[in-house]
Amino acid sequence: MSFPIPEYSRKAVQRAGDVLVAADQLDGGGIDVDRWYAAFVILTNWRACHGYPINTFQATLRSKLRKIDPDALVAQRLKRTPSIINKLKRINGMNLARMQDIGGLRAVVSTLPQLKTLHLEYKNTVFTHSLVSEYDYVNEPKKSGYRSIHLIYKYKLRQDSPYDGLQLELQLRTRLQHAWATAVETMGTFLQHSLKSSEGPDEWLNFFSLVSSAFAHSERMPLVPGYENLSKADTYRKTKLDAERLGVREKLEQFSSAVRAIPTTGKKRAAYYLVELELTGDDSNVKITSFARDKLEEANKEYSKAEQAANSSGAQVVLVSAGSIESLKRAYPNYFLDTHEFLTQLDKISRSKFSVVE
Repeated sequence: MSFPIPEYSRKAVQRAGDVLVAADQLDGGGIDVDRWYAAFVILTNWRACHGYPINTFQATLRSKLRKIDPDALVAQRLKRTPSIINKLKRINGMNLARMQDIGGLRAVVSTLPQLKTLHLEYKNTVFTHSLVSEYDYVNEPKKSGYRSIHLIYKYKLRQDSPYDGLQLELQLRTRLQHAWATAVETMGTFLQHSLKSSEGPDEWLNFFSLVSSAFAHSERMPLVPGYENLSKADTYRKTKLDAERLGVREKLEQFSSAVRAIPTTGKKRAAYYLVELELTGDDSNVKITSFARDKLEEANKEYSKAEQAANSSGAQVVLVSAGSIESLKRAYPNYFLDTHEFLTQLDKISRSKFSVVE
């Protein structure tokens, strides 16, 4: 398999990020198209190069999971251009060449004990790669309600490699934590706000923070900041009432039913999938294009073309690897508007004895 190698210096990559952010902030005209396109080409190459270290880490992850949770979900992705630009804008001092999560690898295990075991397994493994950052949002949830464990590694082999120094993010989470994140992204897509980045209507941001604290009660883990003083009963009751007031079930079910039959090209099982979520009024559609393992370069080119087209259409585009279309749906359900697991958990909360209003 051939992987792209970095063709530009770190300074050139940083400058490309600055150009793309500046262009994104212009209102209407004034964009130097040639300069913007040159920066986009640099970003495309830089992002594509992260495919190699991700592939290496994925093999290690799957090996560990065979002993811990054979039913775990594993998926990898290269960060979408809009998400990259938004992060450069949102975080002061962020530098494209130093961004830690352009390449991402995710493991979703069934239970909290399995998550703790997997986390400890990585902590005890000696790599040539260096662990540069660690964020335990399970023991210390974000105010938004986000809960997951992030491990940031800097790639390094014993021999010199063109990929040395590239960083990737390994996300470890439970199915319950994954269900919450899926619902946040799905609702954010249709509200046209990045709820996962704490942007959007307060009533929705507050609702998802509350639900995450309810889920934390279920997993007997630290509660979301702002909800520590709410008992389990109060948290469950408020979750039930707010879900009914906002019409959460109706909205999420409507979003899911809006997806037509998924057209696919190529084989049912492939190495990479280009997923395009197209939103048109009250309707939506998911298009998947599959690529064989030796077609990564072609996949990256199609990814870039689809992103450029999405600038005008408003579609969401991502290139991922998840083993098969079925596992792709399970690992990235937000791209298929699948919030079934989240709604199932909401039902459990609503039926719980703790939700009964006395």
